[in-house]
Amino acid sequence: MLQAHLPQSGTRLVNSLTAISDPTHQEWLEQTLHLALTHRQQGGRPFAALLVKEGKLLASAVNRMLEAGDPTRHAELEALREASQHGSLKGAVVYASGHPCPMCLCALVMNGIGAVYYAFDNQDAAPFGFDSTSSYDKLRLPLSPPPLPLIKLPSPLPAAALYGAQPHE
Repeated sequence: MLQAHLPQSGTRLVNSLTAISDPTHQEWLEQTLHLALTHRQQGGRPFAALLVKEGKLLASAVNRMLEAGDPTRHAELEALREASQHGSLKGAVVYASGHPCPMCLCALVMNGIGAVYYAFDNQDAAPFGFDSTSSYDKLRLPLSPPPLPLIKLPSPLPAAALYGAQPHE
């Protein structure tokens, strides 16, 4: 199981992946989940994102809403902030623990991100209160067709292992 292989630092784990030549989408996503789970175990919200361009990791980030007291500090936005220091992000790929919310999806589209690979969709997250469907509905933003490829990959852990048994806001 994913949790049994978890090192102390999510950053170390992500750095170890960059040593592998040509990681697969699944490997990048699994590292994103490790980072999200580590952050959750440290008391943060259970979300992480990696931003990769041309096979190179430009940024790894976690959701910092609780720590910063800032509702815009989502993992995808944190990764965009960090990666934008390296130049254009056009065609880059984002790996996210969950389906992007409307705010994050808009920022990803505006920055030319080529695709998003994620583990858990809104239906998976809903039982734990981490569902952004109502935001999409209120904004009248249909996801069909999606504004960029949004690709759900299989997760090696169940949603409850990442989202469950934790108070959230």
